[in-house]
Amino acid sequence: MIQFCSFLILLFYTLTTGLWGFDWFTNQAKPHRPNVVYIFADDLGYAELGAYGQKKIRTPHLDLLAKEGIKFTNYYTGTPVCAPSRCQLMTGLHAGHSYIRGNFELGGFPDSTERGQMPLPENTLTLGKIFQEAGYKTACIGKWGLGMGYSSGSPNKQGFDYFYGYYDQKQSHNYYPTHLWENGQWDTLQNPVMDVHRRLNAETATEADFAYFKGKDFAIDKMAEKALNFIRQNKEKPFFLYLPFTIPHVSLQAPDAAVAEYKGQFEETPYYGQNGYASTPYPRATYAAMITYMDKKIGEVMALLKEQGLDENTLVIFTSDNGTTFNGGVDAAFFESVGAFRGLKMDVYEGGIRMPMLARWPGKIAPGSVTDHVGAHYDVLATMVDLLQKKPVPGDGISFLPTLLGRKNQKKHEFLYWEYPEKGGQVAVRLGKWKGVKVDMKKNQQAAWELYDLEKDASETANLAAQHPEIINRMDQIVQTEHRPSHVSAWEFVR
Repeated sequence: MIQFCSFLILLFYTLTTGLWGFDWFTNQAKPHRPNVVYIFADDLGYAELGAYGQKKIRTPHLDLLAKEGIKFTNYYTGTPVCAPSRCQLMTGLHAGHSYIRGNFELGGFPDSTERGQMPLPENTLTLGKIFQEAGYKTACIGKWGLGMGYSSGSPNKQGFDYFYGYYDQKQSHNYYPTHLWENGQWDTLQNPVMDVHRRLNAETATEADFAYFKGKDFAIDKMAEKALNFIRQNKEKPFFLYLPFTIPHVSLQAPDAAVAEYKGQFEETPYYGQNGYASTPYPRATYAAMITYMDKKIGEVMALLKEQGLDENTLVIFTSDNGTTFNGGVDAAFFESVGAFRGLKMDVYEGGIRMPMLARWPGKIAPGSVTDHVGAHYDVLATMVDLLQKKPVPGDGISFLPTLLGRKNQKKHEFLYWEYPEKGGQVAVRLGKWKGVKVDMKKNQQAAWELYDLEKDASETANLAAQHPEIINRMDQIVQTEHRPSHVSAWEFVR
């Protein structure tokens, strides 16, 4: 009888707290677990949003997100290129420890040779799995880049209940692909087969030649549609939506109506594909249009959250995978895409690794906040573990949840560490205000450190290494401590 009564009490408690969100024993509302929408741009530079000083490209929805939330000014990627940056985001490990450290490409560009990149191995702990274990519905919609659907790296095997988008980042060079993937199934789009790296003859190119790079189904539209559907379908349960849009990664392709908003605003020289990727008669207008178009789609996500009554219970984060690219007709200098910083994508100088980072959570994050807290993508997993009130997991990250919530108990990194095996082999360390950089290490194992005071010289122009041997010595120690041998010989350049 006692056991039966206990069962009735437990059943009543479960029903009252689980169905109505109210604890009748304590007379308090039961807090709902927050939804998380994590939006990841592709090759978006630090200064390409109005909130970060951009003057030529309009980003009203992201600027509003900054006004209603918090803006980070010292936030970094883990590696200045696509695949490893995404690996480090997913796994909470920096570039000296992560399984993927460079763009290890498999297969080719045509549909018939699509094989993606090096896949994450089985039993990898990822952001998706952290949320799944907490009872969340999870989705990845956009560019994955960590393994094909048939491999161990499939997002459906790495913590995501739903996937839609590109598995292979080479396929994502084209915004009008023949197909995208939905949970391992080929989704045919209304686009012709095209060689997006086909060059045009500058002397003979016609309007029809440029039109070769257009289609009917713009990939970003498909991604946004699926993202909105996922939110609608899961509004009654906690969800984690990872939304890695492919904008503004070249190719320069956007709907005609979007480009028309910028046509005539800039002096233009047609781009004929000489540096790879799609040709366009309006490269500057198209680039600006792409970013504004992504901003519009993010605005649609934000509007739906409000419409569905999810706004106050949803943490939205926006950032980018690495700095602005240098090829494909992109004019980073014209747009001042990385502000005063030095370097671009594939550089461990600030322009390649310092990211815009915004977060919004009404009632939790103070509107209009700005923080100089030093953080990185590999902090996100620790932050989400903290948000979900789970036990800490092994990794290199530090939760920045206290910074988001305006608390004073924020732990700080002693240092941030980067190593990047491409573009000659590079390492970097940020130690407080000091930033150390080594380049061309594959050719020169004795390459000298460059040392910059980021408080006085964010552009990294005055090398102070000779004046501070004690700091250089500490950075040498950090490299030796933080580098773990890789399973890929081409990534082994740190000795």
